[in-house]
Amino acid sequence: MKDRIVNFLNQKINNREILFLAIILLIFSLLRVPSVIEPYWYGDEGIYEVIGSALSQGRILYAEIWDNKPPLLYLIYSIFAGDQFYVRLVSILTGMAAVVFFFLLAKQLFKKNISIYFSTILFAVIFGLPLLEGNIANAENFMALPIIAGFYFILQGKQKNNFYIVLAGLLLSMAFLTKIVAVFDFMAIAVSFFVLRFYDQISFSENKISEELKKLVVGIEKETIFAIAFITPIALVALYFLLNGGFPDFYRAVFGQNVGYVGYGNYFLFPMGLLYLKLILLFFSIFLVARYRRVIGQSGVIILIWLLFSLFNAFFSARPYTHYLLVLLPSFALFTGYILEEKKLLKVTFPLLVVILFLVHQDFRLYTKISGYYSNYLKFIYGGPVVPYLAFFDRNTPRDYEIARFINMKTNPGEDVFLWSDSAQIYALSGKLPPGRYAVSYHVTFYKDATSETKAALDEKKPKYIIQTKNSREIENFLDNYELRYKIDGANIYERQL
Repeated sequence: MKDRIVNFLNQKINNREILFLAIILLIFSLLRVPSVIEPYWYGDEGIYEVIGSALSQGRILYAEIWDNKPPLLYLIYSIFAGDQFYVRLVSILTGMAAVVFFFLLAKQLFKKNISIYFSTILFAVIFGLPLLEGNIANAENFMALPIIAGFYFILQGKQKNNFYIVLAGLLLSMAFLTKIVAVFDFMAIAVSFFVLRFYDQISFSENKISEELKKLVVGIEKETIFAIAFITPIALVALYFLLNGGFPDFYRAVFGQNVGYVGYGNYFLFPMGLLYLKLILLFFSIFLVARYRRVIGQSGVIILIWLLFSLFNAFFSARPYTHYLLVLLPSFALFTGYILEEKKLLKVTFPLLVVILFLVHQDFRLYTKISGYYSNYLKFIYGGPVVPYLAFFDRNTPRDYEIARFINMKTNPGEDVFLWSDSAQIYALSGKLPPGRYAVSYHVTFYKDATSETKAALDEKKPKYIIQTKNSREIENFLDNYELRYKIDGANIYERQL
């Protein structure tokens, strides 16, 4: 396998390019190194760590441990039993591979070295920095490799054999099974090649119109193969949950809840109103790309359509979460290369660049403590105090570590605890699992019947402690036969009364 990879790269990259990639991968790795020793502090990762640990101990995904994403992300965490160090290390390795495939993709799309090298450097540096939460082992981080590689192989497959088409479809399917928003990257490929099918001027003369209509249905073997390769793994995963009786939970987690999630932020005059406006803008923009396809060029069609779908993806839920911008990064970096490649279109492309940067600045919270992030790391590895290092990431992180230390001192391995908290990482730090299937309090309060289900789990497991870090009245549903005994930095710890 190693020899095949080496031979593949030797065929695609010359010695000068190998040196460039070696340097850029070294820079990327150095930018990411601090992430592997970060404390357990990020809320989403805390949930994934708990689920990974639960799956490695035999719990059933969705039915016995819950979150609202497709299964592949949790499978990655379960391989390492939720250990953050190893998951983040894998994130660095997949990120390095994503940089390599981005470079190969840029070589496919651009003729000028400046376009290839600039776009690759931009992608690698931003992906390596914590600016867009590249340091966090979130779904978007793991999606980058299969999406970029999928685009690369689909271009290879359009020129060569169908193996690359199948591979591209499988890779995009893997991305979808990590997070469903990868469907927009799938659509970007499908729409791009539909537009390119009609790249030459369409003639509607009487003797030509039948030939143009045939293009809609004739010669779409590669597109069909791509779609089948994309759908098949998703169907197999759905079949697995169907055969194991978990399909309703699988469907609710992967598809059902996301409707409400997207609808909440897109209310405008009526539910989903803002989303409909975004769709209209997307379709109109794609129409413009198709209309001026010969001016834009084939590479421009692919890049701009991918960029449009990525923008739609990033703004899809109308929520300002930083890591949502990671789905925009590959196409945006290629767009900067396209600006350098096609300077004759600067009057159009440069204003578009400014608009994108403005929208991102207005709608998203970028991580701006970059210099502090690296200086905090250097202080810590050279013997600096632990508490300020932990508190740099989140003011509650030292508290979470103190609570985990308390749990480890006060409980035996077989004794349970229940957290009324949004810091699921406390479970991971203390080697515990939630008594029920919900790892965080906002899941308990969000889902219908989750409160009664969780109370039944507590009645069965009888956790020794209920630990409250989040103030809300709902906790009173679970405190029968529990008495407040300890306080740690604002957290209440209730002990079960025998």
